[in-house]
Amino acid sequence: MKLHLLAAALIAAGIAFSAPAYSQSAASKASQAAKPRSATDANDQVRITRVTPEYWRVTFHNPPFNIYGPNTTPQLNKAVTAIEADPQVKVVVFESDVPNFFLTHYDFVPPLTDTTSLPPGPTGLPQLPDMLVRISKAPVVSIALIRGRASGVGSELALASDMRFASREKAMLSQFEIGAGFVPGGGPMARLPRLMGRGRALEVLLTGSDIGGELAERYGYVNRALPDAELDAFVDAMARRIAGFDKQTIADIKGLVNLNSLPPNDQIGAEWEAFLGSVKRPSAQKRLSELMELGLQTNPDVERRLPEYTGKLGQSPK
Repeated sequence: MKLHLLAAALIAAGIAFSAPAYSQSAASKASQAAKPRSATDANDQVRITRVTPEYWRVTFHNPPFNIYGPNTTPQLNKAVTAIEADPQVKVVVFESDVPNFFLTHYDFVPPLTDTTSLPPGPTGLPQLPDMLVRISKAPVVSIALIRGRASGVGSELALASDMRFASREKAMLSQFEIGAGFVPGGGPMARLPRLMGRGRALEVLLTGSDIGGELAERYGYVNRALPDAELDAFVDAMARRIAGFDKQTIADIKGLVNLNSLPPNDQIGAEWEAFLGSVKRPSAQKRLSELMELGLQTNPDVERRLPEYTGKLGQSPK
């Protein structure tokens, strides 16, 4: 295994690693340029557009793959806090402006301590599950507009939203984590059975396979899968319609539906703890290292077809 790839895998587990100094030739500089790197350092990954005072859009903008990491957390938290605090907003649409990607997996390059050192959120949960719970329980309607890949965190944010509408041709959802050797951390074990039943939830979670828009609709993963050319207009029309209704009535209806449909907060928290424990295991570290070698976070084909690549890991000779 190349030295920098082993370093990336160890860094993902929060293990200190120091590589020896060496002089860089042109070839080694080219290799360094292609090595796995943190993909979440930008300061404008989560953008709020106030279409009207009552109707907002939150756009994920972290090209090329919309990877989510610890540096994304305060930016998403700022958006969620603004949604909770604003007295006028009634509906928010989560979307992406990055072609082929809605929102994808966690950034595996920063030290794990960058995540575990973050203070708990207002619910008392760690920050990512805290924000997902707050999105579900806010007195504001949340809609996920899914075009492109929604894997890992992207799937979990969509599941935390009140409604999900997907491009029939371009949406691709997955909880890929089992193929990389660890447990999903953002609530899909608690949310998916409530949406699609136990058997289908286990199919999604235990295969890690891609679920296209049409199948996602059939399974209940999304509300509807629409032709891609019709998706934006449909979601915009629905958001504007809801934004025209009384906010207190919206909040009352949503709150009563929540009583009959949302998992308890401690179930979401348990999944996060399982994720943190599982990602440190040697088997997960081995698979993550192999994914880094294949091009995780650098190779567009790996990011576009991640479940296929994790499937290949499972078939590799020991």
